[in-house]
Amino acid sequence: MPALFRLAATETKLFFREPIVVFFALAFSPVLFGVLGLIPAVREPGPDGVRMISRYLPIVVAMGVALFSLSGLSQLFASYREKGVLRRMRLTPVEPTVLLGAQLLMAVVLSAASTLVVLLTGRLAFDLDLPRRLPAYVLCFALLALALFAIGLLVAALARSATSASAVGSLVFFPLVFFAGLWLPRAGMNQVLRTISDLTPLGAGVQALQDTTSGNWPHLLHVGVMLGWLVVAGGLAARYFRWE
Repeated sequence: MPALFRLAATETKLFFREPIVVFFALAFSPVLFGVLGLIPAVREPGPDGVRMISRYLPIVVAMGVALFSLSGLSQLFASYREKGVLRRMRLTPVEPTVLLGAQLLMAVVLSAASTLVVLLTGRLAFDLDLPRRLPAYVLCFALLALALFAIGLLVAALARSATSASAVGSLVFFPLVFFAGLWLPRAGMNQVLRTISDLTPLGAGVQALQDTTSGNWPHLLHVGVMLGWLVVAGGLAARYFRWE
């Protein structure tokens, strides 16, 4: 266990040496949420009395984690293989599962910090309520983050270069954020689209975060979907991991 934490600390230091990756992984979602909140129409209550900014809150949180996973973590990890870093690490006692675990730990902690900034921005700047079922919210966020980062590591495990990881990550990212409701809110989706959304990690995660923010418990379907993506993607990432 100490080896895991030491390696995670080292990976964190290396991560912060890439300013562009750091911006899009950590700062983009708080900035985007702040910009959305500056639009008067987004702050006004809708026909149902709910402000659009409150609907965007879980979407922006989930999108930020997905961006970190598919545009930050996957490229960074794939670049290790491209630059020969993983080949050199192969000569050390580090196991692939420990390396993947350290990447997961670093990514979850940093994305949690970014999410906290978004939540505080919503509370202090736009008078949004903090999650009413905080323990359930934290659990759902952790499942969402782990599932998405497992997908990002799977992309990195299969990609031979940072460029290919970026291309594949983009192909995965945009459909995920669509079904999360970024362009078409889940409430406006027809039954087929909403069913597909429920089965994606981002769609299930957004709904779970929305439910726990409102004071409700997440549906078991959404929890099960996130857990399933974590197990399957994480298992495949470990199975197909290559040092070079």
